[in-house]
Amino acid sequence: MYWIVTKYLITAAVIVAVSEIAKRSDKLGALTAALPMVTILALIWMYIEGQSTEKLDNHAWYTFWYVVPTLPMFLAFPYLHARFSFWVTLGICALISVICFWGFSAFAKLFGVNLL
Repeated sequence: MYWIVTKYLITAAVIVAVSEIAKRSDKLGALTAALPMVTILALIWMYIEGQSTEKLDNHAWYTFWYVVPTLPMFLAFPYLHARFSFWVTLGICALISVICFWGFSAFAKLFGVNLL
């Protein structure tokens, strides 16, 4: 139980740190958020908990492929947020991500990468 609480506290601290940095500097906050900290933490937790090399490698491999179709959302957000409320913008961006993921997974399948 102690281990799970430690994992939660460290992971939460990273997220809070990113939001605090973003309050002070748009660029540094965005740079910090763009770093693959969540993936790195997940890989560390999985490694410490004794997951196989294959499991770690698959996690990194699929993370790459799942990040690519989410990128258009970050371009659309500022444009949409200037026209709609935050929550509507977030909803539209989520929909954009789902559509991009669906299309990208079909495209990736042409190259032997099965995401779904």
